[in-house]
Amino acid sequence: MDDLKYVFTYLKPYRRDAIAAVVLVFVECVFEMIIPMLMTGIVDVGVPNHDTGYLMAQGGKMVLCAVLALITGLLYARYAARAANGFGAELRLAEYRRLQGFDFANLDHFSTPSLVTRMTTDVTVLQNAINAGLRPLSRSPVMLGMGVGMSFLLNPTLALVFFVTAPVLAVVLGLIVTKVAPLYNKQQRAVDHLNGRVQEALTAIRAIKAFVRGDFETRQFDTVNEELAGVTTETFRHAVLNLPAFQAVMYTAVVCIMWYGGRFILVGSMSVGELTAFLSYVLQVMNSVMMLSNVFLLLTRSLASAHRIREVLEERPELDEPAQPLTKVPDGQVDFEDVSFKYARTAQKDALSHVTLHIPAGATVGVIGGTGSAKTTLVQLIPRLYDATQGTVRVGGQDVRRYDLAALRDAVGIVLQKNLLFSGTIRDNLRWGNPDADDDTLWEACRQACADEFLERMSDGLDTDLGQGGVNVSGGQKQRLCIARTLLKHPKVLIFDDSTSAVDTATEAKIRRALAALTDVTKIIIAQRITSVMEADLIVILDDGKVHAVGDHKTLLASDPIYREIYDSQMKGGEGNG
Repeated sequence: MDDLKYVFTYLKPYRRDAIAAVVLVFVECVFEMIIPMLMTGIVDVGVPNHDTGYLMAQGGKMVLCAVLALITGLLYARYAARAANGFGAELRLAEYRRLQGFDFANLDHFSTPSLVTRMTTDVTVLQNAINAGLRPLSRSPVMLGMGVGMSFLLNPTLALVFFVTAPVLAVVLGLIVTKVAPLYNKQQRAVDHLNGRVQEALTAIRAIKAFVRGDFETRQFDTVNEELAGVTTETFRHAVLNLPAFQAVMYTAVVCIMWYGGRFILVGSMSVGELTAFLSYVLQVMNSVMMLSNVFLLLTRSLASAHRIREVLEERPELDEPAQPLTKVPDGQVDFEDVSFKYARTAQKDALSHVTLHIPAGATVGVIGGTGSAKTTLVQLIPRLYDATQGTVRVGGQDVRRYDLAALRDAVGIVLQKNLLFSGTIRDNLRWGNPDADDDTLWEACRQACADEFLERMSDGLDTDLGQGGVNVSGGQKQRLCIARTLLKHPKVLIFDDSTSAVDTATEAKIRRALAALTDVTKIIIAQRITSVMEADLIVILDDGKVHAVGDHKTLLASDPIYREIYDSQMKGGEGNG
């Protein structure tokens, strides 16, 4: 229940609507409880005496109570909807804000499909709990208390039926909740699996089409779909037992009341009108108990969703902000001092091991190495996307942990290995680098990134719509737009993580020449092509997370066998020049 208490704190801005809804339910219950008492007078007085005036007066009061109950019910629906939908919106916004504050390490804890489910399905479950549960949760105790009280007033002996049926219903509900509670957790995990399969299939739809794997992917989807269907069926197979069990108890109680009530009527200790009213109250009490049991099932499912949402909301960023952060990066000097790093604390092997490296401000540094040599891991420590497990990373002479994160990342521009563009126009995407950039500034960045070559051929230019994820441009065009976007930040350190792999060598050479003109910017270039780094001031060769060699092109070519092997394979055609 602590999870529910925590999550429902986000209902606070809409508590007035929730309170109004509860009050309206109470008023509605009062009107409904008056109706059986009015009916008693009709049966016992109006009908035997053929008193039409009395019948009309009592009937009019019953109609008035029914209309007032209807009006209060409609008003309840309005306030409950405002409270539920407002609560859902607040909860989704809180989760999204928390996600934006996550570090890479936090995102490693949650899968993307799971986060999507927690922001959609789990929030909807809690929203429905308010929409569908607030009314019975408010109404049932009132109806239950008033119904039992009125029943005892009418006939205390017959009212003892509640003391017999209540324990039976409690045991049934307890058994159902105990069985169903773990199944709801299992059901939400199955939704995660389904979302994951859909997301992967849609992201990779071009590859699926190219390899004609549609049938295979359909079978994969069918597996997770059947998993969800099976878990849901099993869950509701137990949950629906609630209704027949309660109906069996209720109708058994009604039969017993009719049997003993009839005998009371025969001996004159009870009137027909009183028995009719008593039965109405019994049905209301039983329905109230049944609604309460449904609320318990709703809360049981809500507990699973509330726990999953709370995990996201209570996840704390792995990177701590300093108490008095530095807000200005003086220059682009970068230093690694005996740096080691592992992605998980429990990992047995470091991704980076004892890296010591000095990069002067304004230098151009190439980083090469085999696949899995931790090139990307190395540069991710500079803008503090991760914190070093051991050692110190410095930018501008200061430990990166002393900087304000936003200030540090503004000073370090990184063009990611995976080129990411967003839905919208080219102008919208470029302004991620500088929201205030005018068209002249945008075109200048595009010229430096050689993106102007294809932009000038587009009829809409900067207003060209990129489509979802930039589907309207090629891989090389994406890379150049991402480079232009990063250049607009005017960073002190500029990192290219294999960011020219999709452009031709002539275009890459133009981009290198444009970057060479940025003399006050430290440039770190991760590349597979030797031509991308051979003109760099410094070349770093990584091997299995360690610095294997450092030097310029001539030095490494003369002294390092790994560099010479890479050079020969790319520039001379490999062994034997053949």
